[in-house]
Amino acid sequence: MPGMWNPGACMSCYLCVAYRWLSSVNELLLPPHQIRQSAAVMLRMRVKKHWKKISPDHRERLAALCCPIPRNQSFSSPLYWTVGLLLLSKVVESNPEPFKPHYRQLLQLFGTVLQDLDNPTAMYYCILTLTAMTAYTGTEEMNLMRSLIPTLIIALRHLIKADQDQASEAMEVFDELMESEVSIMVPHIAEIVHFCLEVRKRNTTLTDSLRVKALSCIAFLIRLKSKTVLKQKLLNPILQTVFPVLSAAPPPGEEDPEDEENSNEDDTDNESPKHFAAQVIDTMALHMPPEKLFHQLMPLTQACLASDNPYKRKAGLMCLAVLAEGCADHIRTKMLSSMLQTVCQSLSDSNQVVRSAGLFALGQFSEHLQPEVSKYCAELMPLLLAYMSALNQAKIGHVTKAFYALENFLENLGSEIEPYLPTLMETMLSALSNAENLKLKELAVSAIGAIANAAKEKLVPYFLPVIESLKGFLTDTRDEMRSLQTQALDTLSVLARTIGKEVFSPLAAECVQLGLNLTNAIDDPDLRRCTYSLFSAVSTVSPDCLNPHLTAITTIMLLSLKSTEGVTVSQWASWLQTLPILTTQDLAVYSISTQFSVENAYIDEKEDTCDALGEISVCGCGLAFVYLTMHSVSPSPQFPHEDVRRAAFVAMGQFCRAQHKVWQENPTEADHQALQKLLGVVLPSFLEAVHSERERQVVMGVLEAMNAVLKACQGEALQSPGRLQDISQAIRDVLKKRTVCQDGGGDEADEDEQQAEYDAMLQEFAGEGIPLLASAVPAETFQPYLNELLPLIMNKLSYTVADRSFSVGTLGEILQSLVNVSGGRACAGKLSNQLLPVLVAGVRDCDSEVRNNSVFALGALAQAAGPLVAQDYPMMLSLFSNLLSKEQDRRVIDNLCAALCRMIMSNMEGVPLEQVLSTHVHSWDVILGLCLPETQNTLVMLLRDVAQRHSQEFEGAMKSLPAEQKMKLTGAVSQS
Repeated sequence: MPGMWNPGACMSCYLCVAYRWLSSVNELLLPPHQIRQSAAVMLRMRVKKHWKKISPDHRERLAALCCPIPRNQSFSSPLYWTVGLLLLSKVVESNPEPFKPHYRQLLQLFGTVLQDLDNPTAMYYCILTLTAMTAYTGTEEMNLMRSLIPTLIIALRHLIKADQDQASEAMEVFDELMESEVSIMVPHIAEIVHFCLEVRKRNTTLTDSLRVKALSCIAFLIRLKSKTVLKQKLLNPILQTVFPVLSAAPPPGEEDPEDEENSNEDDTDNESPKHFAAQVIDTMALHMPPEKLFHQLMPLTQACLASDNPYKRKAGLMCLAVLAEGCADHIRTKMLSSMLQTVCQSLSDSNQVVRSAGLFALGQFSEHLQPEVSKYCAELMPLLLAYMSALNQAKIGHVTKAFYALENFLENLGSEIEPYLPTLMETMLSALSNAENLKLKELAVSAIGAIANAAKEKLVPYFLPVIESLKGFLTDTRDEMRSLQTQALDTLSVLARTIGKEVFSPLAAECVQLGLNLTNAIDDPDLRRCTYSLFSAVSTVSPDCLNPHLTAITTIMLLSLKSTEGVTVSQWASWLQTLPILTTQDLAVYSISTQFSVENAYIDEKEDTCDALGEISVCGCGLAFVYLTMHSVSPSPQFPHEDVRRAAFVAMGQFCRAQHKVWQENPTEADHQALQKLLGVVLPSFLEAVHSERERQVVMGVLEAMNAVLKACQGEALQSPGRLQDISQAIRDVLKKRTVCQDGGGDEADEDEQQAEYDAMLQEFAGEGIPLLASAVPAETFQPYLNELLPLIMNKLSYTVADRSFSVGTLGEILQSLVNVSGGRACAGKLSNQLLPVLVAGVRDCDSEVRNNSVFALGALAQAAGPLVAQDYPMMLSLFSNLLSKEQDRRVIDNLCAALCRMIMSNMEGVPLEQVLSTHVHSWDVILGLCLPETQNTLVMLLRDVAQRHSQEFEGAMKSLPAEQKMKLTGAVSQS
């Protein structure tokens, strides 16, 4: 027997031996089960490594052997079922596709095996096989797969009783089904959810792994089918099950991982049921309408916050924290003050567990609820500075959360940071000089980056001591210093972008050389991605410093994208390594595939590489860099991680903008053809992603990138026949909620089918493309598409404040785009009857943002249509006069003045100047103090023009002014 395992034996010999062992079911003397299992293991090992070397005949024999083995009637013992299913699971896992002709037969077999509740091991291998083949199942097998779900749930219940580890692994079948074809599960969502809730509830008897799988499955279902979860009234049962997990106290003598001594985000294994319970609520916030979610969620949250139990108070704060992103607009407009008050009170709680949760919630609020949170600077900064004053006394995990809250708050503080700058920098520099804990130094270095983002040039007095501290960290290559070194690179990049070119430029060449030296000396994905970000930052300050090193920089960055290090690849691995260089078209197909799993560090590296490639291409290194990155055109495998896909799409858009800049600076036919060739690859890939991409954030990135290309390239982006129609169709599909990431859309008239706020953001990105198209082609060319898109924009006027603001703002941008295109005046005139009532209503809206956008849109209409709307001037002037008498919002007043200027400058004959001047001139000196600088200049220019061209009316109006006002206006008009 040992001789049969000779490594030099041919593949056929191994297969023959395996066939002989596994097909001997009719012999009187069957081989022992150990031999049969050895055969299955041996065959699995050989097949997995050498499938391509197996002849087609052997592959067919193997498939034929595997399929009937478990159902062969001569199997008198469950052992034979088990061994056959073991072999089947391993071979199908190795290469599922060749078994496709047998899928219907296999699914019928699984229906039988899953009902044999007395043989859990056979059920286990059966479910593993089903998991492996799910991604390859076609429409013909769909009904069979769907019918298996109830039987599968029953089988999993019994498998949990028999072997929890096997059951945990088997539950991954749900993930695979949801990833591959969620429609299979839709009729059974209620059953699946109740099964997962049942698993979660058995706290005392089930492993954490099983309960995590159950919670993860619920979160996945909510993400993909939130409307179905709501329709089937599953929200309340889920919340009633999730909250006890979220608020559970740890076992006596233990702490939750995030609260343990010396814990930090880098070394905590946060795969606990409590973590996934919070993730379920986070997913609800991202994918459910806030009104429906908050109605059932807030009573549970408030009960936790009022509890004497610190872990329940912590749960309430964690719940508030994870709502901040997905329900941002709802919280900002309706609940921010009360929620922020609750969080601030928690920062003085007697229990550090609660204080830590409060800091985390404050960090989440600061990250996702801007700019409104920054208005509470006077209340929040003293609380945060108090934490900073005792850095060495607290647990490092607690300090980490304090820095998280501080950084997120500072990032958006802007010039209001100035009063706190001396205290902040004294604290940070002291930590860099005196702290012994490397993690504390790392946090301080990161905080300096956040401070720099807010303070910008105001940080110049502290620049030299900061750079001296960073240099020590940047050049220390010891392993224990790696995390601090990486953070120092990040902060150096921030300083390059914020401190000012004059201050940083002398360091630019040294930074480029530092980055090259580090990437050559240290093999670390985090360090590489931070180095690429540094190159990108330097390109914004001193692109000439990169030019001598472009070949070296490009080579290492493209190798990072091409590299399979840290990537588990199945059939794509050998093909990937044959790619000569990653190209623009390679990026174009970095989309969804289940063929890969990637470690987080390598995901971050590839994402930041894409970001850096794109930015460097548009920051002065355009010509040389674009040609280096557009080397050739060959397809590449699609990448699974949404952040990398988003970054790849953004980089592609930046390549287009860079090539357009190259062509503008050197308008040769070759450069023009290169631009059109690039647009011909990139824009179709954008449109495909809009329709087929599942992740909202990726689609938002695609739409944003496409808008940037349209803005930069304008008509050049629309040269290809059908391109204007295709882009208009994509925008229309997003506005009508018909894309994959919008869950297949739905009936817009159905109030119960509201999309979560991410869908609203998605539609805003789509809407921003309409005025860009309007400005890129003659109005008569775009008019048919505009007629289809306008109703979709105007339909949102009856929805939320955010929808109304978006709608009138988009209308204003469209009208402004018509000002400078051929036929724009006639188009605006045709639209005026339709748009005027909408915009007039918007000027009277209770929300200042809606009023602001409506006033802007009326001014844009007057400018675009000119004399064609002269008959409406009296009504518009009366409307503006009434608004001016009571408006307090500076932005609205600013746009009101700008709109009045547009009316006069577009059609001065249509404005009764004497009446307007006598009505408004009394207020104009006040207005000049309220308006933004740009509008102040426009207003002064208008006054000068009126004084010169209509001196009599102007003087008449001036006579009625008090002496002080008259002097101010005379001085403004007479200044050169």
